[in-house]
Amino acid sequence: MIKSILITAGLLTAVTPALAKPKTPAAAPVVNPAPAPAPTPVPLTQVEIYRIAPGQHQAFLEFIAKCDEANTLAGLPPRQLYVHSDGADWDFMIIQPAHTPPEKAAALDAAWDKVGLPSGSNFFFEIRKYIAEHTDTAAKGPTTAADYLATASR
Repeated sequence: MIKSILITAGLLTAVTPALAKPKTPAAAPVVNPAPAPAPTPVPLTQVEIYRIAPGQHQAFLEFIAKCDEANTLAGLPPRQLYVHSDGADWDFMIIQPAHTPPEKAAALDAAWDKVGLPSGSNFFFEIRKYIAEHTDTAAKGPTTAADYLATASR
């Protein structure tokens, strides 16, 4: 009986490292921790909410589609469009970067002309034909709470 207990204990020690006799650890090399990565900057985003003039919904969307076509030709993403379905009294919400990257400005200007969009004050005269009311604001995002907190604490 004692012999079988010793054999069983030996097998457990050989198979289960937790039951094995501890070995003296070798000196571990000193490793300096890597510096924490800098938090990712939170982009500045433009949020626009539109209430469209009666009968101008399709014309407004066609105008925005031309703006998106110019963006695509310039290598920029189209605007994010949200269409109202229930609740408040807005019709469309557009979310887009607040600024054109400097390296894309010339390409966007050329694409704008190619698509035939108005510039300067003519742009505002044209788009306001479709709008009864609008608001716009700059916001930081998209981001997460943790990422925003990481940038805020520095």
